[in-house]
Amino acid sequence: VQLQASGGGLVQAGGSLRLSCAASGRTFSSYHGGWFRQAPGKEREFVAAISRSGSSTYYTDSVKGRFTISRDSAKNTVYLQMNSLKPEDTAVYYCAAASKDWGRKVQLSAYDYWGQGTQVTVSS
Repeated sequence: VQLQASGGGLVQAGGSLRLSCAASGRTFSSYHGGWFRQAPGKEREFVAAISRSGSSTYYTDSVKGRFTISRDSAKNTVYLQMNSLKPEDTAVYYCAAASKDWGRKVQLSAYDYWGQGTQVTVSS
């Protein structure tokens, strides 16, 4: 599976962005989808995940109520809608696909395929 992330950019605090992760090579709905982010000098961290069917989602505490992960099977794409953005959300955002157990959704090692990353910068 090849994943292509897009939609990043520069936005003011309080603004919104929608990230997209388009899959090719295999059906994305065969995998759980996840978004991670990595700020300069920090480790890559889990942001959000969505199950294969789309019926389950999970978020890290710092983005709950602000970010929404979704998927469109017809477009083979997973999205991350980011609202009320804060400067601390600034990072490179990576999408990923996991074939392993949903219970491991927050673990980097659970994901088999990764996109190239898209930069999100939130100015204060």
